[in-house]
Amino acid sequence: MSAKGSILYLVSSFSVAILSAVFFTQTNDYKHHYGSGTDKVWPELEVSWRLVLATVIGFLGSAFGTVGGVGGGGIFVPMLTLIIGFDTKSAAALSKCMIMGASTSSVWYNLRVQHPTKEVPILDYDLALLFQPMLMLGITVGVSLSVVFPYWLITVLIIILFIGTSSRSFFKGTEMWKEETLLKKEIAKQQATVVDSRGELLIDTEYEPLIPKEEKSLMQILCFNLKWKRILVLMVVWVSFLLLQVVKNNVEVCSVWYWVLFSLQFPIALVVFGYEAVKLYKDHKKRVSTGNPEFICEASIEWTALHIFFCALCGILGGTVGGLLGSGGGFILGPLLIEIGVIPQVASATATFVMMFSSSLSVVEFYLLQRFPIPYALYLTAVSILAGFWGQFFVRKLMAVLKRASIIVFILSGVIFASALTMGVVGIGKSIKMIHNHEFMGFLGFCSSQ
Repeated sequence: MSAKGSILYLVSSFSVAILSAVFFTQTNDYKHHYGSGTDKVWPELEVSWRLVLATVIGFLGSAFGTVGGVGGGGIFVPMLTLIIGFDTKSAAALSKCMIMGASTSSVWYNLRVQHPTKEVPILDYDLALLFQPMLMLGITVGVSLSVVFPYWLITVLIIILFIGTSSRSFFKGTEMWKEETLLKKEIAKQQATVVDSRGELLIDTEYEPLIPKEEKSLMQILCFNLKWKRILVLMVVWVSFLLLQVVKNNVEVCSVWYWVLFSLQFPIALVVFGYEAVKLYKDHKKRVSTGNPEFICEASIEWTALHIFFCALCGILGGTVGGLLGSGGGFILGPLLIEIGVIPQVASATATFVMMFSSSLSVVEFYLLQRFPIPYALYLTAVSILAGFWGQFFVRKLMAVLKRASIIVFILSGVIFASALTMGVVGIGKSIKMIHNHEFMGFLGFCSSQ
């Protein structure tokens, strides 16, 4: 199944789920009863077996989530609600803190690593600038839709999305594993016939095609990976979205100014996306006219108008679903980058880099809204910071031993599948409880639900 096939699967599945929800809500007789699920529940931060278990799960989830480039929000939210006892909204806010901490430390680690095959930064800034504004726009739209969509429908969407993307990532990883096996066999044959200048046969010559060669100093690598002009553009987009969200939160919901501020997000995202899209399109035309086979960015696709529109659709879809489900959208962006031809190391680094901006935006907004307790946020963020750094360290050491980049793809698939299980089980359990309590199971009014 190609990338276009994956998107077609997601769009068609979502359409069927939403249409079935409309039919269901028109035929049920549930009363508008919201229960106590919206009550704020903040347990005290104290040493206990619950805190120890949550720390272990949070550490592993952050480590594997950042390596795969998906964050791990699908694991954090059930862990915070089931083990520690937070309410769902507070758990989602704390999950953002953990994603921000893990992604920030992961980005710091990746900035100190060379690109494995080219003389370019490990972070693909072209792809980051292409996807980040649309992803952040989609997240704000998704957050608004999460107020309207019934809880059981969000659970259905979680299962559809996570199982679909994890299955596709697993098959992609399997293909890469087979290709790497063939490559290793071919290298072994070449090494068996290599003769040095003295005519002696060289056996077991070390060959590391996937591991960066430490030819530069750490400071040189760091300076080379940092592109300040591109980072400045990303920061401007981040600050713009943050200011709009802060001001919007202080305006009456559904008022004229509320919708004006909400609408201003679209031109900001479209301007940045359009600038980068035009740049990639012109670079592609220039490359074709000169016959230069080198790619401007990691994605091995032709940057035609159709492909650029496809990337915009994927960015908005990933952000919308991420905002709807309370995650950063990495579980869409990570598999998508792999699908369009980005090598796993760069896909992981770039997805984590973009996720750092989207998650930090949510954390600042949640802080201003006082959605999470500061002691727990600081503790869990610290755990995630350590996990993000050491997760990258150990996986890259494992890649150095096995010489297989497909490990990252398998980790990505595993984290998404684990998220599908945890969030699916929790969602089904809560939906059954809502049915027993005769709570309202249909679509809610946006203005009346704020």
